[in-house]
Amino acid sequence: MLLATCISTLVVNANTSAVAILLPAISEDTGMSVDTLQWAVTGYSLVGAAVIVTSGSLGDVFGRKRVFQLGLLLFVASCVLIALAGSGEVVIAGRMIQGAAGSTILACGLSLLTVANSGQEQVRAVSLWGAAAAVGAAAGPLVGGVLVDVTGWQGLFWLDAGIAVGCMLLTAATVAESRDPDRPRSIDYLGSVLVALTLAPLILALSKGGDWGWVSAATLVSLGVCVVAGIAFVAVERRVAVPLLDLALLRNRVLVGSTVAILIGAGTINALMYVLSLYFQDPSALGFSPLEAGLATLPATVGLVVVAPLVPKLAAKVGGREVVGIGFLLTTIGFAWVGLADSSWKYGAFLLPLVVVAVGMGMSNGPASAASTACVPVDQVGAASGVSNMARYVGAAVATALAATVYSTVTSNQVADGQARSEALASGLAATSWLMAVFSLAGVAMVVVMGRRAREARGTLGDSAAAAAAHTHTLPTTATGHAEPATT
Repeated sequence: MLLATCISTLVVNANTSAVAILLPAISEDTGMSVDTLQWAVTGYSLVGAAVIVTSGSLGDVFGRKRVFQLGLLLFVASCVLIALAGSGEVVIAGRMIQGAAGSTILACGLSLLTVANSGQEQVRAVSLWGAAAAVGAAAGPLVGGVLVDVTGWQGLFWLDAGIAVGCMLLTAATVAESRDPDRPRSIDYLGSVLVALTLAPLILALSKGGDWGWVSAATLVSLGVCVVAGIAFVAVERRVAVPLLDLALLRNRVLVGSTVAILIGAGTINALMYVLSLYFQDPSALGFSPLEAGLATLPATVGLVVVAPLVPKLAAKVGGREVVGIGFLLTTIGFAWVGLADSSWKYGAFLLPLVVVAVGMGMSNGPASAASTACVPVDQVGAASGVSNMARYVGAAVATALAATVYSTVTSNQVADGQARSEALASGLAATSWLMAVFSLAGVAMVVVMGRRAREARGTLGDSAAAAAAHTHTLPTTATGHAEPATT
């Protein structure tokens, strides 16, 4: 079980972080513009946000092994669909299916581990799962770059499909079924649909508003649908027996502050990786190959994972909210630094600001994630974890769509005004980075919202693993107030 769940989460997170590196190659093969192909990234996160809590509920009711296996099967099918795709539209559709599959694998895989183990074995299993998630997210861009050069962009999806089939066989042979007999069988399907209906038109408006006009009928209608769906979601969540989002949790100031901090952190790092992947590979900018671009992003991805495990002990000494504030301040400085970029910058000029961003992200993610589960009673840890995990997907979807719009709009406008393409691309990157700096500065304000009421993790090895995985998934820590991680 440990092997199957850890390998599957590693593959899912590697796949997720690798796709931005593949977009120029996919665009060249399918003829679809990179601006439109950003839906392969944002669509994945959109569907993941809608499904991640529901898939955990399905596992509790119908069997965690069964739903985990269905997630793996859906992941294999989506990989095959994408690898065989002859058009960008099929790639985007496959990635949306993959968003549902990935969130299901993560939610049910972790649930299988926590239910099947107890005491120190549970801590060890969850810690290894968290480490696998962190390694996968860090290695994805490099693996994607290698495979594009060696096999073509389809190679990543064929490899992932093969590994997922192996996980299915291993799970079928070795994992026992489990479910929660005490949980009500009611599942909030409508809530999941309304989450998607809220996010989809918002992302559409952010993506196309520049072309349509920000006050055009199409943009306003999209935003109107978003608002109506959001209001309907709140109304539904007040009435269903087992809501997707327990609205009572939103009265918890610490949870709200930490969740917004998680959303900002996930959004800005995903937006950064998306834009840098395009900028590094553009012939008018640095002109890197996919492999070189994957290597170039390592300071941001690996640096984040390396720093994160050191943070819990620091937070235990000086306070989690203080570490979160310092982390967001560093990311603000790093993004503002990249905001000074011009066409004369070589890769060496990006290196130090990327390290600053990575260190800041590593410092803010872990304590914010720990606070989100430490500020609620033990019986609400799973619900709080679900809220923060949904926030990650929402942040990634919205921030990436916004970054893609700013980057492409500034670039195209400057080219239309007669600027050299290299200068226009640098201006697009700078504008996007300044926007991410503003978001990161808003993250500093979340320190005030979080207050001091959350318990601090003690800085154990398990806490370090949870911190390393914090940019991909919330794991309970010693700050939850009991010795063992709670079932999520």
